Amino acid sequence: MPFLATVAAYLLGSLSFAVIVSRVMGLNDPRTFGSKNPGATNVLRSGSKAAAIITLALDAAKGWLPVVLVRWFGKPYGLEDGTLALVGLAAFVGHLYPVFFKFEGGKGVATALGVLLGLSGVLGLATLLTWVVIAYFFRYSSLASLVAALFAPVYYVFGDGVAWYMRTEVLVAISVMSLLLVYRHAENIGRLAKGTESRLGKKKSA
Repeated sequence: MPFLATVAAYLLGSLSFAVIVSRVMGLNDPRTFGSKNPGATNVLRSGSKAAAIITLALDAAKGWLPVVLVRWFGKPYGLEDGTLALVGLAAFVGHLYPVFFKFEGGKGVATALGVLLGLSGVLGLATLLTWVVIAYFFRYSSLASLVAALFAPVYYVFGDGVAWYMRTEVLVAISVMSLLLVYRHAENIGRLAKGTESRLGKKKSA
């Protein structure tokens, strides 16, 4: 059962909703324009806010759903903390490397947030608030994502005994997600260092 749950979470994560939503709504494939990243931010560059919002919600939902299903219904089937950590990580990895889309996925910010919200609403909201604060003051979405990713495991450790009881397996999964998020933002880090990263709300010249 733990193995099947993990595989199912990975397959769910492999649904690239940026591509699927764009096809359904008659938009260009997000892998062919802008940053070529199949995520909500690049879908927004198509000019459809509705498509971007739907993509964002579905990408978060596919991280949230497998985690809460294991939390709520897993114990009678022998799905304990280790499985909880594995399904969250599997859904996230599925988004990064989707088997249905030639293993070319997005950066995983929304899906990671969904996983954190599934683990704990407090943890997810604290991480989201971190993203919002950094994005508001510095106007860089990538920087906000990096800072939020690095703070997520810190929040989990310091929330032990206050908002939840820390589980080693879950801490490892959150830490791995954070490291993968940083890795997937390598190009953004380079542009931030050079001062060429696009700011939020700033329109690029033609």
